[in-house]
Amino acid sequence: MTSNAIPQRNNEGFLEDAEEWTEGVATVIAAQDDIKLTEKHWEIIQFLRSFYKEHEMSPPSNRLFVKAVKEALGEDKGNSIYLMQLFPGTPAKTACRIAGLPRPTNCL
Repeated sequence: MTSNAIPQRNNEGFLEDAEEWTEGVATVIAAQDDIKLTEKHWEIIQFLRSFYKEHEMSPPSNRLFVKAVKEALGEDKGNSIYLMQLFPGTPAKTACRIAGLPRPTNCL
């Protein structure tokens, strides 16, 4: 697989296998959402991947995503407005898709 080839994804665009994720894959998925990844995005993506590794799940809802980011990275980053600016729509769902993680269980 070339670095920009996208691994198998489900009908919502989430990777079937989180192990197949690379930064190149994240860049392609983000571009499909018209998001150009910056250091701020990568900080959240790396946080999510660590969270997934530790808990073996994505944050289950947007509210818990915001709370987990606040606990790990501080109040300036752990708020809905900041996360929505980085990951429009439903931040937890968008960020998890770009991070190559499973869909959060309670996100619409």
